[in-house]
Amino acid sequence: MPPPFRAEHDFLGEKLIPADAYWGVHTARAVENFPISGTRISAMPDLIRALAFVKKAAARANADLGALDSQRVGAIVLACDDLISGKLHEEFVVDVIQGGAGTSTNMNANEVIANLALEKLGFGKGRYDVLHPNDHVNASQSTNDVYPTAVRLALWSGIDRLLGSMAFLREGFAAKAEEFKDVLKIGRTQLQDAVPMTLGQEFSTYAVMIGEDEARLREARALIQEINLGATAIGTGINAPRGYADLACRYLAEDSGIPVVKSVNLIEATQDTGAFVQLSGVLKRVATKLSKTCNDLRLLSSGPQAGFGDIKLPPRQAGSSIMPGKVNPVIPEVMNQVAFEVIGNDMTVTMASEAGQLQLNAFEPIMGWSLFKSIEHLSQACLTLQTHCVAGIEANRELLARRVRESVTLVTALNPLIGYEKAALIAKTAIATGRPIDETAQALGILTREQMDELLVPDKLTEPMNPKA
Repeated sequence: MPPPFRAEHDFLGEKLIPADAYWGVHTARAVENFPISGTRISAMPDLIRALAFVKKAAARANADLGALDSQRVGAIVLACDDLISGKLHEEFVVDVIQGGAGTSTNMNANEVIANLALEKLGFGKGRYDVLHPNDHVNASQSTNDVYPTAVRLALWSGIDRLLGSMAFLREGFAAKAEEFKDVLKIGRTQLQDAVPMTLGQEFSTYAVMIGEDEARLREARALIQEINLGATAIGTGINAPRGYADLACRYLAEDSGIPVVKSVNLIEATQDTGAFVQLSGVLKRVATKLSKTCNDLRLLSSGPQAGFGDIKLPPRQAGSSIMPGKVNPVIPEVMNQVAFEVIGNDMTVTMASEAGQLQLNAFEPIMGWSLFKSIEHLSQACLTLQTHCVAGIEANRELLARRVRESVTLVTALNPLIGYEKAALIAKTAIATGRPIDETAQALGILTREQMDELLVPDKLTEPMNPKA
């Protein structure tokens, strides 16, 4: 039987590694050093694929420039392709929260790719005399350009999914806006009755807000296209052959399909995390507005007897272990909670970016993890909100119609015709007597009920007036 362990060493000494593990000594030390969250970087498949794309592009550029021989490059490329296709992601075992500016993640990738490439060449794991994680897989690279580049690629992929989820939700609200376009209701300001509107107009605002945020998210995504690959340690390009940065960036864009561009100043790009702060701020904006929308849905559906009751949300589960028949707005509630998390993540990104010093920010791992969580959770929450809530919303048409007929706020529409003073008299009298305003207006001799019926219709109550009418 083969031995259950193999011996590997670094400058700190020797360490036994499980014989079947594709990771090695550097990864093993990181696992020991960072038992923080219990979540491994294997939880971020986009990041693993991004690391593989970076290593593949680096190998191809090194081959073209004579920094690596074709045999090793071929094996590295094949190993990277395996990771890109989803294989061996479980071998990425380092905690997502780690010291060292992402060095442990980069080392984990180097070791997995090296041992997988060794198998492609017909050698056993750990034969670093043939193909070395640092000398070959990491050739012309540093964690300080590999890790931020990979994070940006991974974020791009996540943003793409989030944009799709937001579009799905936006279209759902737009469909409801069309469905409810003829449903007249009383609008509210400061939780008090205001003037009439249609339920369709109310729902259309939610679609418009999401569309605006999709545009802002695309702008933020454009900022993370700029990468520092080729910067190596601090941006000077030390240990990389001349022309490597441009070539590696070109291959990375070609292989990944993401339109990355090399930063104009690699020293600046290696220390600046402003694009992450910008993206986090936009995600906070998205979260804040979606949370406000869900606050509205919860208010509008409150009841069923003692609340607003304008709309009915689809029942998803029993709402109480003690109150039979109670149903809660659990889907909007989960979006609210995701929003709270995203807002907290934004503070983490802000503090981590501010804490950078001199030529490097050591805190990109927590920035990356915070952004990944925000993007993924928002994406899933948007899908959940549309599928399990918005698609099944119904208008409480009868209740809304009765409220419109009884609402004294309708007198606002009479101001241009009879003046503020007479309109206020109608409102005051209607409130005092409890009679509808059409009856009150007629009793006061101001307008007949027939005239009121002509005036109090949706197109006159919910749109700018025609002066000639």
